[in-house]
Amino acid sequence: MAMTMHVDIVSAEAEIFSGIAEMLVAPAKMGEVGIYPRHTQMLTPLKPGEVRVVKQGGEEETFYVSGGILEVQPHTVTILSDTALRAHDLDEASALEAKRKAEEAMANRESDMDYARAQAELAEAVAQLQAIQRLRKKKGL
Repeated sequence: MAMTMHVDIVSAEAEIFSGIAEMLVAPAKMGEVGIYPRHTQMLTPLKPGEVRVVKQGGEEETFYVSGGILEVQPHTVTILSDTALRAHDLDEASALEAKRKAEEAMANRESDMDYARAQAELAEAVAQLQAIQRLRKKKGL
């Protein structure tokens, strides 16, 4: 019997996922991290990107997070994010529009604060588009 852990992915609006998993991969600020059951305790910031959860039995489910915090306990992993969506709920047209607006704001910046905000919005839009592309590859679309 495979070892498992409980995973919760929570956004500001709702709980997106709560269940048993064999493994989780998340986009930590310092690089992608893989978490297995009984992983050492850890608290790390996340950057925008894809979270992959391998559920009990081997089925993989993919999510998008806008950043946030990853907390690892020996038998529980929690991701807290302002925005978290199931990958199939991502809207490519909205992400492309957000990317275009962020690039435009960076080109027409009025202050360093505007530029930093535009950079963050651009990073989030690009991460969403990358998650959409990976999902398409998995489905063979």
